[in-house]
Amino acid sequence: MKHGKKYLEAAKAVDRSIQYDPADAISTVKKLATAKFDETIEVHIKTGCDGRHADQQIRGAVVLPHGTGKQVRVLVFAKGAKADEAVAAGAEFVGAEELIPRIQNDGWFDYDVVVATPDMMGVVGRLGRVLGPKGLMPNPKAGTVTMDVTKAVKEIKAGKIEYRLDKTNIIHVPIGKASFTEEQLSDNFQTLIGAINKAKPATLKGQYLKSVTLAPTMGPGVKVNTLKLA
Repeated sequence: MKHGKKYLEAAKAVDRSIQYDPADAISTVKKLATAKFDETIEVHIKTGCDGRHADQQIRGAVVLPHGTGKQVRVLVFAKGAKADEAVAAGAEFVGAEELIPRIQNDGWFDYDVVVATPDMMGVVGRLGRVLGPKGLMPNPKAGTVTMDVTKAVKEIKAGKIEYRLDKTNIIHVPIGKASFTEEQLSDNFQTLIGAINKAKPATLKGQYLKSVTLAPTMGPGVKVNTLKLA
């Protein structure tokens, strides 16, 4: 993969031979975000888990104290009073069966998170092939299949993010924007790491957090000292 001049220039500021203390990593990664837009700061966590085993799957959600800096659009599948609740809580889109063809046939994806009440999962299940690959399928572990739609929508709006292993056993999540202060990014980062540490599978042998890297959208990654994250 070829990198542009700005990326290569920024990469010179990173010492690849060392793992940075969390505070130094955050300070460095903020300086690396030199794009003309407000870059997202992401965390990439390589774990020692083997996601092929059900007991080593990691999936959950955590509310970042300062949010992600992104406006999150929520779609809620609910009926009756629960649909009214979702609207009152601030969900952008609320509906039931009538939304299926719009998503399946028209490729409608103008939302970032999908929430559903349990009674609607029979309907939403029909969208598994479409929503699943995009990471949009509601899931009880992530708190997106629930009767408490008010709480779900409000938490998502407040900065709740979902984390899960990808096929290479890596977790990729945003922890804020380059415009955030170092303290805000640090709070979000520590909250996320706390949640990931709690989610460590009991059956895992060996090292859990193999590597943790912070990176801005357009810049190089900065490795964090995993020994400081226990």
